[in-house]
Amino acid sequence: MVENLYKNHKKSSSTSQIRVRYAETDQMGVVYHANYFVWFEVGRCDLLRTLGLSYRDIEKDGISLPVISASCEYKYPIRYDDHITVVTRGTIVSLVRLEFEYNIIKGNDPKLLAVGRTAHAAVDSSGHPRRLPNRLRTLLT
Repeated sequence: MVENLYKNHKKSSSTSQIRVRYAETDQMGVVYHANYFVWFEVGRCDLLRTLGLSYRDIEKDGISLPVISASCEYKYPIRYDDHITVVTRGTIVSLVRLEFEYNIIKGNDPKLLAVGRTAHAAVDSSGHPRRLPNRLRTLLT
């Protein structure tokens, strides 16, 4: 089921399993909206590891990948102790920019609970645009 979400993009997709912690919920017992972005970061890091890279590897090359835009569409509530899967897919947009798409589902059920997207710019230590490393571009194209 989960595999079908990105069956055409297996090369650049990953899944992350998360069990919702009590601290991630609000007074109504629903996950607080900002926590979805934390899960997106988990998905990005897992995707890079799946591809044989890490943020640390990219930073050793003198490149940072700050978030330049982020969005999330909340379709159904997620609650304490739910087991969720974050399916993450990365794509290269240009020589200095990449995007990640996220689908959050409950367990292995293909019903989408949330859909998100983040865009990142490649910059050097002074904040100037820098080309994405060849190995990252190769892995995400």
